[in-house]
Amino acid sequence: MTGAAGRIWGLVRKEAWQILRDPSSVAIAFVLPVVLLFLFGYGVSLDARRVPLAVVMEEQTPAANDFLASLTNSSYFVPTVVHQRPAANRALLAGRVDGIVVLRQDFAERLHGPASAAIQVIVDGVNPNRGRILQGYLQGAWENWLRQRRLEDPAEPKSTLRLQSRVWYNPGVDSRDFIVPGLVAIIMTLIGALLTALVMAREWERGTMEALFATPVRPGEVVLGKLLPYFVLGMGGMALSVAMAVWLFEVPLRGSLGLLILTSAVFMANALGMGLFISTLTRSQFVAAQAAIMATMLPAIMLSGFIFDISAMPGWVQAITYLVSARYFVSILQTLFLVGNVWPLIWPNLAALAGFAVLLIGIAVLRTRKSLE
Repeated sequence: MTGAAGRIWGLVRKEAWQILRDPSSVAIAFVLPVVLLFLFGYGVSLDARRVPLAVVMEEQTPAANDFLASLTNSSYFVPTVVHQRPAANRALLAGRVDGIVVLRQDFAERLHGPASAAIQVIVDGVNPNRGRILQGYLQGAWENWLRQRRLEDPAEPKSTLRLQSRVWYNPGVDSRDFIVPGLVAIIMTLIGALLTALVMAREWERGTMEALFATPVRPGEVVLGKLLPYFVLGMGGMALSVAMAVWLFEVPLRGSLGLLILTSAVFMANALGMGLFISTLTRSQFVAAQAAIMATMLPAIMLSGFIFDISAMPGWVQAITYLVSARYFVSILQTLFLVGNVWPLIWPNLAALAGFAVLLIGIAVLRTRKSLE
């Protein structure tokens, strides 16, 4: 075989041998699609199932208990009975429930009377799509319950009762107010990891790592020396993103600026630590960039709760989401922007981010050895 065909055949043989020598190409081509399809095919869902509700029972009446039983038997809700509205409000504020159903003390009288609504529904509007879905589910549950009562007792008078709904934290149900804080978290996750993922690989590709190892500097000092400049750079990008969210997209910032800076700094250390960890695994900038995208952006989009509801995922997928640091920062940003300084929500997420940051940076320090092998 001569000429162009011969040269092409030579290149084909060379690439084939390269693939056989490098199993990572085979893994990317065959293993990764299977893993991602298996993970996201089971885990990604836009349905809302087993939504936690607080049901305020101001009076125990047969009609109120019957409606509560209809909610309990539904696969869409997990109702928790409380007897005081402040307790239900605290549960909604802390994120333990997604909505409140109030059955007033004159529920039975209002059921057949001309009065206004005796049942009140309050939904968490931080996620407007989930809020709308929950409103629709509750409306459907209410209508089914009334229909069932008339089927069981044809003498039952037709109710004129109306369901009264309110949306908290995002009364305009504006999806942009929910999406933009989540986007900031997703984008900074990728940028933070990319900033440092290429650092070590660039040193190896340019041949300057050998010169660096000839100096008295220690591995921990190498990691910190590379981390700090990119930390300042990343915080600058974070400040720009927050400014755009507030002034360009007009998303309200109801939490304190100081707490936002603190949580952003901890998250940025976490993202940079992930990038440094990746950079210690490879000496190629291309592979480091690909690994950073695969390890940060895809999980952040799919498993952080930014788009898909985590509570609707199977239990084993929910367990995996605890390993995605963007999950914690998305929750913090959405809380600070739309609700305020809700400490019961912010502290656990902030502690998780700090733990991941210490772990990733520690691993990067341990894996940075002054060796050319």
